[in-house]
Parts: sequence; C-alpha cells; structure tokens
Amino acid sequence: MYLHEPFLPTVPKRIVSVVPSQTELLHYLHLENETVGITKFCVHPHDWFRNKKRIGGTKDLHIEEIIQLQPDLIIANKEENVKEQIDELSQHFPVWLTDVNNFEDALQMITDIGSLTNKEAATKELIQQIQNKFSFSTSEKIKTAYFIWKDPYMTTGGDTFISNMMEMAGFENVFKTRTRYPAIDLNELKHSECELILLSTEPYPFKQIHVEELQNIFPGIRIMLADGEMFSWYGNRMLHAPAYFEQLRNMAHGIAG
Repeated sequence: MYLHEPFLPTVPKRIVSVVPSQTELLHYLHLENETVGITKFCVHPHDWFRNKKRIGGTKDLHIEEIIQLQPDLIIANKEENVKEQIDELSQHFPVWLTDVNNFEDALQMITDIGSLTNKEAATKELIQQIQNKFSFSTSEKIKTAYFIWKDPYMTTGGDTFISNMMEMAGFENVFKTRTRYPAIDLNELKHSECELILLSTEPYPFKQIHVEELQNIFPGIRIMLADGEMFSWYGNRMLHAPAYFEQLRNMAHGIAG
C-alpha cells in the first residue's frame, strides 16, 4: 500500500531504500540494522554499498529480490523510480513515495522520514543545520546552463530540484522556462546570454575532455565540471552543498577574471 501520511503502526525494522540520496540519509540517521536493501547506485556510504543487499538499479528494480527481503517499509521517489515497479511493490509492502522538486520539498522529505523511522529529534536538528548553511545570499547570479546528459545534450528545467539548487547557489538557470530535463540544440545557447556551462558528473559522467570539446565550440562561455551529487542529492548531503557552491562560484569568477 502507498502511505498517505508518514505514519506506520510500528517502527519499521526492515527498510528497503531505492533512492541513493535517501539511502545516505538513512545512514546519517544510524539506521544500519534496519536498512536491508539498497540499489546499485546507492554508493554512499561505501560500506553499505559493499555489504548490503543490492536489489537492482533505481529504474530496474529486482522485484522478486525485494519481496524475498520482506521489508516493512520501502522508501521510493516519484522521479527516481519507475511508477509501474513501485505500484507493484505497493501491492505487497508499505511504500513511502517522496516527491522532491525544491529546497522546501527536501526538508519535508527529511521530516517525513524522521517521522516514519522514529528519528524526529535527529531530523529536526539536521533541518536546522541545513537551513543555517543555506542562509547565505548571492547578490549577482551567473547565467548558467547545467548539462546532465550528452547525445543528446540534456539540461534541467525550472521545475526541478537541480534548478532550485542552482538559483540558491547563485547560478541563474537559462533554461528555467523549460520543464523537467529537455534535450537541447547547442545553437540555443548562442541566444541565451549564457555565461557559464556546468557539466554534471552524473547521471552522465562528464569529464575534462568534454569541457575541452565544448570550449572549442563556445570560446566565450566559461565551462566547468560540477559535482552532480551536490546539486541533485537531497538529504544530509545538503549540509555540504553551500560550501561547495561557494567554491564553484569563486572558481567561475576566477576564470572570468
């Protein structure tokens, strides 16, 4: 069944997480014994990745293996996972389906998981720390395109968590009028007043060679690699994002100088 409120009659003892950033949050909340299944993309923490049962990818879950684990809670995400697979799992087990599109959604997700796992005090403290870290202001935003994929090139629209993080970090998303993750023609950048291109390290693993390729096409635009986890992982990783964003802005301004 789908849970419509973050409440279970008993505290879950067998949790399967099919979302990498939420798996990392479970570790932060010291739910080592309770978390029995994760995906092959749940790379943090590394000891969980090595030792815990991996039940496929976020969009290619091994349903039968999850059923064998007999979880009393599955934590999934509307964007990260495939609806049909989560629907099937919900016929067997309680599913908490998160939907994170901005900063406030991320804080609500943390609150809800705290409620479900009896970790309310820890999540309340975590949220306060995240809010304190994000209390900075950026006076001048850099017009930025954030690429998540190649062949075709795909960017991020204004209704995504990544775009919201960009704006909070001081990067104005030049494709904020688009939705979700549109494929674009590189010629569109010529008319966008774009000052900076960020190439994310995930889901496509952009490398320095891709920076150089695009720099040859756009010699007047700054092009840099960006840590995709800092822009797209919601949960306790948000504690580290503001410091990274500041470093990235400083690097961008340094290149500009």
